[in-house]
Formats: sequence, C-alpha cells, structure tokens
Amino acid sequence: MVKNILKAKAKRSMKTKSKLTGSSMRAKQITINDIAHLASVSKKTVSRVINEIPTVNVEIRDRVNEIIKKTGFRPNPQARGLAFRKSFLIAMIYDNPNATFIVGMQAGILEALRGSGFELLVHQCERRSPRFVPDVREFVERLQPHGVILLPPISENPVLIQMLHEVGCPHVSVAAARIESAMHRVVSSDRDACAEVALHLTELGHKRIAIIAGPQGHRSATERLRGFTDALQNRGLLMPPELIAQGLYTFESGIQAAEKLLSVYPPPTAIFATNDEMAAGVYQVAHRLGIEIPLQLSVIGYDDNPIASRLWPPLTTIRLPIPLMARLATTPLISSGNAHLQQDVALVTPNLVVRHSTAPPSSKRSRNIRA
Repeated sequence: MVKNILKAKAKRSMKTKSKLTGSSMRAKQITINDIAHLASVSKKTVSRVINEIPTVNVEIRDRVNEIIKKTGFRPNPQARGLAFRKSFLIAMIYDNPNATFIVGMQAGILEALRGSGFELLVHQCERRSPRFVPDVREFVERLQPHGVILLPPISENPVLIQMLHEVGCPHVSVAAARIESAMHRVVSSDRDACAEVALHLTELGHKRIAIIAGPQGHRSATERLRGFTDALQNRGLLMPPELIAQGLYTFESGIQAAEKLLSVYPPPTAIFATNDEMAAGVYQVAHRLGIEIPLQLSVIGYDDNPIASRLWPPLTTIRLPIPLMARLATTPLISSGNAHLQQDVALVTPNLVVRHSTAPPSSKRSRNIRA
C-alpha cells in the first residue's frame, strides 16, 4: 500500500514537472494524511506519535514510526505548530561582531535541539537602530517562536526584555553578568576569568602589562576590563592609561590597538587581548615589527576559538564554554510546560588554557622595533 500511494503521488508530481527525485521526492510528497491512512489511524494520532505523547498505544506508535521510516516522511514544524497550537521554532536573536561566538552558539543550539522536533531560526538585528525593539517585536509576533535565545549585547537591553515579557514570549538571556530584568539567564563569570589572566601574567613576573578592551556598550567588555584591572591592582600594579587600548572584538581592531600599544615607551612585556580575534591582530603586528612571541612579548586571548590553537605559537587564552552555554540556554525553552519560565540563573565558569604564547619577561629590555 505504501508503494501504491507513493506511485500515485509520483504521477501527480510529474504533471507539475517536479525536479525532485528518489528519496527526496518521497519525503517532499508524503503527508501526514498519507501516514494516517497507511497506519489506519487518525491524523491526530499520527501527530501524537510524532510529538512523542506517552499516552499513545505502544503497538500503534511502533506501526506509525515504521511507516514514517519507510516513507521518509519529515514533519513540517509550522504545520505541527498549527495542529498543536504550539510553535516548534526556537529563535536565536543577535547583534554581535564576534562571528566565531555566533557560529559556536548556533552550532551548540542545533546540537541541543537534535531529536527534539524543534527547529532553529536565526535573526540578526541592529541594536543601534531606532527600530531595534519594534523590529524584533514584529519578528516575534509574525513567526511566534516557542522561545527566544538572546545573545550579548542585546541580551543586556532591559527595553527588549520588557517587550518580550509583554508579548508573552519565553526567552533566555546569555550574558557576561547578571541581568535583573531577565527571567532566565546563562551567565559566564568573565570578571573572574580575567582575574585569572592577571594572576597568570604577574606570577610569570610581568609588571608592564597592556590590555585591549572590547567595544563600548558590551557588558562583557566592561566585566573583562574591570576583572583584569582590579586583579592587577590587588597585586600592587596600576595600569597607566597608555596601556589600555579600545578594540571592537575584530581582527582589524586588534591590529590597530597593538600598533598603538607597541609604540609606547617602554613597551609592554605582555598584552591581554579580550578576545582571540584581537589577539591574532597582535600576532600580526608583532611579526611585522620583529617582536618574538613569547620571548619578547607574551600574548593572551579570550574565547578559545579554533584560531587560538592554529596560531604559532599556540595562543594562551580563556576558554569560554560555548557548547555548554548553548545547551543551558536551549534546554529550558524546549522542556515541557515552559510557557512561563521560572526565574533562574545558570552560571558557567570560563577557564585559562595555558599554551605557548606566554613566558616570563625577557631580561633584554630594549627591542629593535622596525617601522
């Protein structure tokens, strides 16, 4: 009977000159009504099997699943949403220049969604636009996702969070510090992690240490700068203004900041770039100026993205547990009975990964820095 239905559908599809072939044709053409007919059950029963409702008879569930497997049927998340008056879409909303973080979070969310029946929507926005919050509201009201994951820095916007409360959209905020307006938060201890960087460099014997801070308006930039400078101060070291450079979490801004910092006299013996992209920019400038890492300059990054272990020498950095953060942000949204998330904070702890880009400062104070 399965073959007969598929043949009939194939003939109809030929009339529309479909270009699909093979198993992809079958998956495209078969419908939930066909599954119900083949299994001799109602469409509602098939939907219950697809959504793993435990009240379905075991024999019926096995029969329906076997037919689904044979036909290659793939449920449409929007159609399922209509049938169950429930969306099966999770949205990730972001505005962040750090592409590696975005890609890592997206991959982690997709992994957390695997086998759940939910699909991921990715929505980029412009937080500096006057239409920022209205545009996100329009997106949420139009697609009605089951829940939303907000990435920094927009996760730190209380107006946006209040809007999501007003429209009744469950949401999880990923941030570098506690956000009182958010109900459910995944918080990384950026301040403590950067204090660990300061401890590592001072224990190596560095006293003239520079930092490339993140972009203004990012809570992570504030937390990382404060954690680092406070820890240095606690160890009796003050950071002069000329050893603090502003970056944008981009490779290009790391180059510009490194050029500024390495032109100071006396130059720093160590630079902490508050993400790995900017640390890679420091590497490029050091190479151009003939400065050897780590013999003449120690460099530390933040994130531990793939570039960190591919640089030479491999980069000492703070490992941000992005897969764990993605899972902690996704799980409460797809759990049953999550129409109203309970207020909760999930804390994650980044840790220092020591590789070969840090060493005690060289006894040779003078450097031949080429223009």
